[in-house]
Amino acid sequence: MIIGNEELHEEAAASLLRIQKFDTHNLARESDLGTSLNFKDAISPAQQLVDLYNRLSIKALDDFPDAQLTVIRDHANAHYKLFSQILEFSPEQQNPHGVRKSFIDQIVGAYPAAFQQLHPCISYSLHRSADFQRLDTEARATLQSIEDKAKKVTEALAGHESEAQRVLDEIRNVAAEEGVTQQAAHFRAESEHHEGEAEKWRKKTINLSWLLGGYAVITLFLHKISILAPSNTYDTIQLGISKVLVFAVIAYVLFLSARNFLNHKHNAILNKHRQNALMTHKALIEASGDSGVREAIMLQAASCIFSPQATGYAGTTNAGESSSPKSMVEILSKPVASAFKQSND
Repeated sequence: MIIGNEELHEEAAASLLRIQKFDTHNLARESDLGTSLNFKDAISPAQQLVDLYNRLSIKALDDFPDAQLTVIRDHANAHYKLFSQILEFSPEQQNPHGVRKSFIDQIVGAYPAAFQQLHPCISYSLHRSADFQRLDTEARATLQSIEDKAKKVTEALAGHESEAQRVLDEIRNVAAEEGVTQQAAHFRAESEHHEGEAEKWRKKTINLSWLLGGYAVITLFLHKISILAPSNTYDTIQLGISKVLVFAVIAYVLFLSARNFLNHKHNAILNKHRQNALMTHKALIEASGDSGVREAIMLQAASCIFSPQATGYAGTTNAGESSSPKSMVEILSKPVASAFKQSND
């Protein structure tokens, strides 16, 4: 609430705000007045004067009577006028050095007189700014407002808690399924790789089989070729040994080719089994409610993934080296034994 004349209050507030916002560095004018006529020496006392006005609160003017408002307005206008005269100073006037010195002296001497007139208003302004009772009241009101808003937010969070939990469970399920799918992709890639390699070795095995059969037919007529026809017993033995050696080499290469085909086919089917185990075990676990059944499913899925499996294409000679999984009877008997123990307790 404004105590004095409203128009005078507005004039005093405008004058005070104008000088508070004044930038004293603009007074130097070094670029257009040079080193001899610039007002660089006026910056420090002018800033001291502006700082004095900055200690006056605009809000405190509401409590001042007309006499104090008039003093504040007149002093602020007079000092701002002095600043304006420095900004409008021209070196082309008569005795510019004397005028410059006069302006600087006026600014230096303005602070004591202004302080003498304004310090009661500044003291009240600082006291009003530090009105602890008012600050305490405002703080309590602010705290109550915060508590009310916090209560509303808490109620809103409680209302959405179940929905948030449902969304979180869905996100976890999707993440788990995505993780299982990504792991299964490794087995799918290996299965496709071995399937491709098995097809290559299958074609090689067929070609080598035709080669071996063709060579077997040709060997029936080698002795009829004049250059290869044996003339004595030694030549006959040499020709027979050569036939056997070439036949053995081709047969051995055919054996290796067939073995590579069977191994790649075995690995392709095995990785396909592992992929299927990863893709289906989660659904089986969710469908079973008993912990013992879940453990059995997990163990069988792990056995399918990590243990050697017989596929009919290659023998699992290293099956004895792997750890044998627990029997289904042993696993499924755990929940029964646990229930029996609890009933006895």
